[in-house]
Parts: sequence; C-alpha cells; structure tokens
Amino acid sequence: MQGTQEHTARGSWRGARLVAGLAAVAALVTGCGSAGPSPSSGSVGSLPASASRPSAGPGGPQPQADPGRTPGTVSLPAGGTAKLVPEEVGADGALVIPPSLDEAAWWGSGLGAARGVTLFSGHVNWKGRTGPFNQLWQLKEGQTVTVTDTAGARWSYRVDEVRTIHKSGLAAESEKLFSPDGPHRLVLVTCGGDYVGGTEGYDDNRVAAAELVTRP
Repeated sequence: MQGTQEHTARGSWRGARLVAGLAAVAALVTGCGSAGPSPSSGSVGSLPASASRPSAGPGGPQPQADPGRTPGTVSLPAGGTAKLVPEEVGADGALVIPPSLDEAAWWGSGLGAARGVTLFSGHVNWKGRTGPFNQLWQLKEGQTVTVTDTAGARWSYRVDEVRTIHKSGLAAESEKLFSPDGPHRLVLVTCGGDYVGGTEGYDDNRVAAAELVTRP
C-alpha cells in the first residue's frame, strides 16, 4: 500500500547532521501519521543545519559563489504540483514540513546552485485526499521534474535515481543523499509503504534524485 493509506499526515525520514564539518548520522525520526481533520506539522530529522542557508561569519560556512535561484513551485511528470515553502532546520536538526497537501518544504541550495542538494519534502495523503508527492511512487528514471522559481523562470531536472528505502536504512545513506557540499542536484522525498501507525506512521520513504538538464 505504497502511499495510499488515509491515516498519514506527514512525510518523515532520516537525514544527516554535520559534526565538525563532517556528516554524522543522528537517528532522529518523527511519526509519519497522525489523526485529525488536517495534516499536522511533520518534520524531517537531523539534517545538516549549517548548509540550509549559507552565511558568512568567522568560523562559519561561507556563501556560495552561486547560491542558485529561489524555487517557487514543483511540477511532477504525472501532473502533481506543490508550492514550495522555505523551511529552516532547528537546533535538533528537524525540518518541518508545511501542514498542507498542496505545499512542500524546501531546504538546502537554490536552483542551479554551484553545489549542494536542493531538497523538497511533502506529504503523501490525508483523509482520502492524495497529495502531489504521492506521485513519487510512480516516478521513473529518465522523467523530468520541472521547478519554477519565484521569478517565473523554469528549471528542468532529469530523474536519475528512484528508490524505496526503509526508515531503518535511510540514516546510512544520508551523507550521500543530502550532502550540502557535493554536486548540485534535486532530491524529493515522501513516505509510504506499509502503514504501521504509532510514532513511525509509514515504514518506508520514497526518494528520487535528479540532475539539472535545462536552466533559464
């Protein structure tokens, strides 16, 4: 039942935290499902906070030569769209996902940045209504994800990897998937698989990675 349970309110997955400049796994996971009339705030755990919005400062991260453009909306090949909301990483490394099926969190680098991951994470469904990020479960390699920036320009990313990763295994992959210092690429994440309830919600994550192929 990949991404079709009606009980979920949020995507949830594990990421990485930078410690002394290196990505170290901190296995913080919040629930992927909850009960209620609308989605409650999900969170993405343990991302590298220092890479979210680079800024200059003594001993701190330096600004990128090209930080990229601010994303506005994302369009998936099957037609689903979501407004992108910039979210910061808290002191605990958690990234909040907006409480709406029509919105997704944006974290990390901007579109076409010199380096680093641009991360979008959104809900899968709620109370019988399917969210656009549910379409990650049908996404295939070679398809194109289109992102429109806040100035109205379009950016095309070609999907080169689509994987289903159990939450217990995602932490080991976090440095590769969510690196703020590696080559620029787009990563989209939602939850799904079997619904187990409790604090776990769904037990899997759907992760798609894409490379930039067309810029304005």
